[in-house]
Amino acid sequence: MPYRLRDDGIDLFVRLTPKAALDRLEGMETSADGRCHLKARVRAVPENGAANQALQRLVAKALGVPASAVSVVAGATARLKTLRVAGDPALLAQCIEALSG
Repeated sequence: MPYRLRDDGIDLFVRLTPKAALDRLEGMETSADGRCHLKARVRAVPENGAANQALQRLVAKALGVPASAVSVVAGATARLKTLRVAGDPALLAQCIEALSG
């Protein structure tokens, strides 16, 4: 699965594509090295953190948490990112599994 459970939430692994036609989550993808990521597309450009902020809002809405509960903790300037989502880990894991199909 594209996440790791933590005591206070989860770490979510995401592959982000900026400058897309619309904002959306597109299910899971396994890379050549065997790591699993949730695929996301946002309309924002990757300048001044705009794409990261759009990703945080998109994930927060999809998981039903406030935008302040989602933060980029790794990969701020890379395509592969780690998001930290605060909340009930079991509930968040269920939401992500439903999103990823």
